[in-house]
Amino acid sequence: MGVDPATIRLPPALLPADGRFGSGPSKVRDEAVGRLAAAAHGYLGTSHRQEGVRSVVRRVRTGLAELFALPDGYDVVLGNGGTSAFWDAATIGLIERHSQHLSFGEFSARFAAITRAAPFLEDPDVIETPAGTHPEPSPRPGLDAYALTHNETSTGVMMDIRRPDGAGLVLVDATSAAGGLRVDPRAFDCYYFAPQKAFASEGGLWLALCSPAALERIERIGASDRWQPPSLSLPVALENSRKDQTLNTPALATLFLLADSIEWMLTSGGLEWAASRCDRAAELLYGWAEASPYATPFVAKPAERSHVNATIDFEGVDAAAVAAALRTNGIVDTEPYRKLGRNQLRIAMYPAIETEDLATLTRAIDYVVEAMR
Repeated sequence: MGVDPATIRLPPALLPADGRFGSGPSKVRDEAVGRLAAAAHGYLGTSHRQEGVRSVVRRVRTGLAELFALPDGYDVVLGNGGTSAFWDAATIGLIERHSQHLSFGEFSARFAAITRAAPFLEDPDVIETPAGTHPEPSPRPGLDAYALTHNETSTGVMMDIRRPDGAGLVLVDATSAAGGLRVDPRAFDCYYFAPQKAFASEGGLWLALCSPAALERIERIGASDRWQPPSLSLPVALENSRKDQTLNTPALATLFLLADSIEWMLTSGGLEWAASRCDRAAELLYGWAEASPYATPFVAKPAERSHVNATIDFEGVDAAAVAAALRTNGIVDTEPYRKLGRNQLRIAMYPAIETEDLATLTRAIDYVVEAMR
């Protein structure tokens, strides 16, 4: 009978300073939580239409414009509901008739499924490749939107964002990429994400960096006879965003933590600094896996291996038992994505996660594997 993972105790030297390695929700920085606590009495529980909250929304919008070096004419739009709500809003308010979707994991497939179910759109053109790889867009006549995914959170695959030849808006799901991977804003028309991953905040909000072409599309569809519920209306979200507010009451803690993370990145060196931090983490984690006798990176091509969340396959070792033993020791959320069904760990490498903690994690995994044998 094997060793019960719950009985394995790591020595203090193998305990990371912070044991949160989830791919989302992600680690929230203690310093940001402290500043939120200090501001609580004048901020939490106050009206989102007054200056106290609107000033934080303004910090988010101006900070993102600076962090991503948005060209003139681009705008930062936000609304309630997270990326899942934004898929619905984009289906209603950004796709005119026919979209192409790159499908290479659970989340990239969801947007395609939503557009397929929309009765006012043509069936989407879906290009699919197996988990662990990514396809490339294929420009075709009649397409008015290309739906790309910068980082597929379920599989740990990232792809470069390049504008396809031909007409059509480029809509990029950047939920786990934004703030951790480099991107040229001229390559997209809508770069949308939620703040509970690389931006080390909480969920319940979506943000979209929109080009002039995307803004024109939003306003044109909004003026058409296509019905849009107000809570999913991108014209309504745009109007409110320009007033530094949301249609409905947002989660104020989420906004505050997001603003704090953006400013932390900017004062530390901007997006290049944050992405370089993720590069170093990825080099460490994949280097450990490649040298391991029992672990290997799930994504075969090094250029496609995510620098914000790694998927590591295990051979001859029960990865679920390893994750259970780590959790017993306060190292949490290393379990694989449930629907992928592989014997692996999934480990976040977002900017807020210290590289030294990742190095300690690799040593802790080695210790647990040896103790289980």
